[in-house]
Amino acid sequence: MGRGKIEIKKIENPTNRQVTYSKRRTGIMKKAKELTVLCDAEVSLIMFSSTGKFSEYCSPSTDTKRIFDRYQQVSGINLWGAQYEKMQNTLNHLKEINRNLRREIRQRMGEDLDGLDINELRGLEQNLDEALKVVRQRKYHVITTQTDTYKKKLKNSHEAHRNLLHELEMKDEHPVYGFVDNDPSNYEGALALANGGSHMYAFRVQPNQPNLHGMRYGSHDLRLA
Repeated sequence: MGRGKIEIKKIENPTNRQVTYSKRRTGIMKKAKELTVLCDAEVSLIMFSSTGKFSEYCSPSTDTKRIFDRYQQVSGINLWGAQYEKMQNTLNHLKEINRNLRREIRQRMGEDLDGLDINELRGLEQNLDEALKVVRQRKYHVITTQTDTYKKKLKNSHEAHRNLLHELEMKDEHPVYGFVDNDPSNYEGALALANGGSHMYAFRVQPNQPNLHGMRYGSHDLRLA
């Protein structure tokens, strides 16, 4: 049986419409490639499906922009005029915004105020007051944060100082530590005292074993200034 003809009208069923588009897109792409190879033609093909999917083909010997430029020359239609005008309008709008912002900055610095009326001056004053309020709040927040940080550091320093004092007070309760002060046999301690180191103390480890009491451990002496 021969293939039946399809009526050329929009396919209402979305699924069938998408399937038909995919098949015929593949076919037209194939035909474009065949025209390029067989006839040495420059072909540019652009397609958008109903769902917005983009597909294109361009002959390897050219590119899409060159095809558009040749089309403009042949047809006399300016494809980029509307886009260029739109870009120029956007650029002018951005320049106007930039000028307004620069003028506002100068006015906030007390410059370029001659052209302002009483309402504009009052509004500028209100904006400056609000900005100053925000700056002050931020300043007080920073001061409070730094103060809390310094308080924590001071508390830690006091705690470390108390721990050191506690260790010094506990030295007599541990027989493994002996206090040496102004010991003539301790040359280093005597030398330190002679040089003004009145607060130089030496702690020598005393072994608990009786048979080791006569031994000296000069290299293991602990100094506390």
